[in-house]
Amino acid sequence: MIEVRYSASPHDVETATNADLRKNFLVEDLFRAGEVRGVYTHDDRLVVGGAVPGTDQLELPAWEVLGATSHLARRELGIVNVGQSGHVIVDDEKFELRHLDGLFVGRGSNVVFTGADAAFYFVSAPAHATYPTTLLSHAAVEPVKLGAPESANERSLYRYAWGQELQTAVLQFGVTVIADGSVWNTCPPHLHDRRTEVYMYVDLDEKERVFHFMGRPAAARHLVIRNHEAVISPPWSIHSGVGTGSYAFIWAMGGENNEYTDLTPVALEEL
Repeated sequence: MIEVRYSASPHDVETATNADLRKNFLVEDLFRAGEVRGVYTHDDRLVVGGAVPGTDQLELPAWEVLGATSHLARRELGIVNVGQSGHVIVDDEKFELRHLDGLFVGRGSNVVFTGADAAFYFVSAPAHATYPTTLLSHAAVEPVKLGAPESANERSLYRYAWGQELQTAVLQFGVTVIADGSVWNTCPPHLHDRRTEVYMYVDLDEKERVFHFMGRPAAARHLVIRNHEAVISPPWSIHSGVGTGSYAFIWAMGGENNEYTDLTPVALEEL
């Protein structure tokens, strides 16, 4: 099952109802036992998906919207396990992914998901070249420390694929973990004029929420996010959030380039 989302104008977002915002930008219900579900967005043609194998093996689908015989015929893939330990089989090679471990899969590969307690989140992007499949252990990645307790935005940035060390065509992704006692992520916010970014919020308690801010800086809107829900951020939109409890989020980008520092800072007084 895949849903198709079309690009939206920033002018329309300024006057959209909350229901319209959720319909166009919020990604819900990706994780169903025994299924692979996805959302295809025309913003940089990213595919955002979830695979929950349960007792079965699940293949990465070649959905019709891709117009290809296999999902990765012209794409590359980033995977993060948001459940418990499981395996991803890439061209008959088996990779174990524990909670928050990542895997980059190059163009042209076949992918199968397994693991009774695993839940795999993935993002794919069009790719012009093929790069090697690489396991990205969360424990082995040295985090970048950002923020401070006094500003309630202390966090650890785990860069899995970010334009250095691991080479990709366009895809970047990683995990940011908010420190206990902090609530803000990516604050002050910024824009990516040449890339679409998707945030997938994870590790929230059932009753906790994240208030995610989006839109153009001078006309910010917000969405209320639960665990295992994502937000599509077009290049003209800020992406920042504040939680009611501890959480982490998976960030993924694709677009015109893969320069990690290609962004435009937005000062708080501009909001």
